[in-house]
Amino acid sequence: MTAELKERAETLKLYGLLNHWDEVEQEPWLASLLAWEETERARRGLERRLQRARLGTFKPLADYDWSWPKKIDREQIEELLRFAWLDRGRNLVLVGPNGVGKTLLAKNLAHQAVLRGATARFLTASELLNTLAEQDSSRTLQRKLALFTRPFLLVIDELGYLSYDSRHADLLFEVVSRRYEHKSILITTNKPFAEWGEVFPNATTVVTLVDRLIHRCEVVNIEGESYRLKESREDAKKRASRRKRPSAGR
Repeated sequence: MTAELKERAETLKLYGLLNHWDEVEQEPWLASLLAWEETERARRGLERRLQRARLGTFKPLADYDWSWPKKIDREQIEELLRFAWLDRGRNLVLVGPNGVGKTLLAKNLAHQAVLRGATARFLTASELLNTLAEQDSSRTLQRKLALFTRPFLLVIDELGYLSYDSRHADLLFEVVSRRYEHKSILITTNKPFAEWGEVFPNATTVVTLVDRLIHRCEVVNIEGESYRLKESREDAKKRASRRKRPSAGR
């Protein structure tokens, strides 16, 4: 028991305590002190990881309407939440039209990855590519590339909603290459891979980029109409119904 406590103190790097170990190893409060320190460090570590992930606000997966998409493999999503793909450094691409919940799924996957101890970073494709393209020196570019290489999971949202030039394609290829086979990328896109040439017109690296991205990759295909459009229509019907309802006393 004493050896286990000392090992925990070493893991926590409590060097002051370790220097006086012979004096305190039999103290009844020692186990509680180590437990308090472990709990507090775990809490602070989780807070830091969540802050750095920049997930913002999002609906929990429990609120996802699985019956709305015309096509979605719920068992595949539930399997992805076991994170074997993340542990192996595989990529994940969610493909589907606007409004079918790709971002909701991506944020929930990233959130659960952070809760289990991984570091993550969430940003849109335009934020990632424009940030890199804006760097005016090789040194600052390398610094930003390192920033996006560092997290265990990098989430790139909304790829395909805008088009980019060849330099942007080269920069995305650089990010994918740096993370290739050892750290995961999660991408949401409204474009199948065959149409990525429209996202990066005239870019010579598109074929190689897609090839490297999907070499070790899970792909989730979602089909259906926009759920946001559905909610908007329902809200419009409710407002119209309230307008038609006769006022009290008439």
